[in-house]
Order: sequence, then C-alpha cells, then structure tokens
Amino acid sequence: MLACSLWACDSKVVFEENQEIPDATWTWDHPVQFSFEVADTVTRHNFYVNMRNGNGYEYSNVFLFITLHFPNGKLSIDTVECFLADPTGQWYGSGIGNLHDHRFLFKQNKQFPLAGQYKIEINQAMREEELVDIHDVGFRLSRTH
Repeated sequence: MLACSLWACDSKVVFEENQEIPDATWTWDHPVQFSFEVADTVTRHNFYVNMRNGNGYEYSNVFLFITLHFPNGKLSIDTVECFLADPTGQWYGSGIGNLHDHRFLFKQNKQFPLAGQYKIEINQAMREEELVDIHDVGFRLSRTH
C-alpha cells in the first residue's frame, strides 16, 4: 500500500517500474535496468528516478550514473545527485516508519528523437562499493502535458 501512495498511476505516466534491491544493499556492479518502447517523438517528457531508503542509509545524498540507450545504439550519460535528507539528518520524501520514498526529476521537457526501444540503466556512483539500506530503485517517464 505504501508503494501505491507514492507510485500511484496517473494519466500522464508513460512508463513506471521499480526494482527491489537484493538484501537492500546496492553495489557498484549491479545497475538497475528498465526497457520501454517509444512511439511518440513529438510529445515532451519528464524523467524521474524513484528511490526507497531505510533509516540505516548512512548518507544524506546519493550520486547516480544514469545511461539512456537509444534505439540506434547511441548513449546519453548523466551524473545526478539526489538529496535524501536535509543537513540535520531529517529524511525528505514520504513514508511510514523506517522506509522513505523519494522521486527525483533528472530530465525535464525532453523529446525523444527516435521511435523504438529505449533502455535506462541506473548505477549508484558513491565512493562506497555497497550502499546499505537502499530498498528499491525505479524509473518513471511521464508526459509534460
């Protein structure tokens, strides 16, 4: 039910999927991947990362490498910093108890240049090999209008 509150469906959502991180420990060598089909090259879209962390996550932020694979084999790579807590350690986002849900906008008002199959790959880019108490990571694509 908690997931439904943050990740509920709305009419602008084109794609949304969340993946559970095994043992709530996200390692460098295990990216989260999502594939989706694009037919509309006219409408503009917003790109989001969904994340769920527990109170045991040791940092107030997380850096991500986000790679978009285009149908023609080209890549676009972004480095994104997501703030999970304020300077006093108070978690942002919503949630009940130990889990905190976040949604981060990382591309805004973008058109797809090509129709076809796209893939998003999200890697954690922190200095630690393992990020403990990251429970889920997801991708959301929505139309701007």
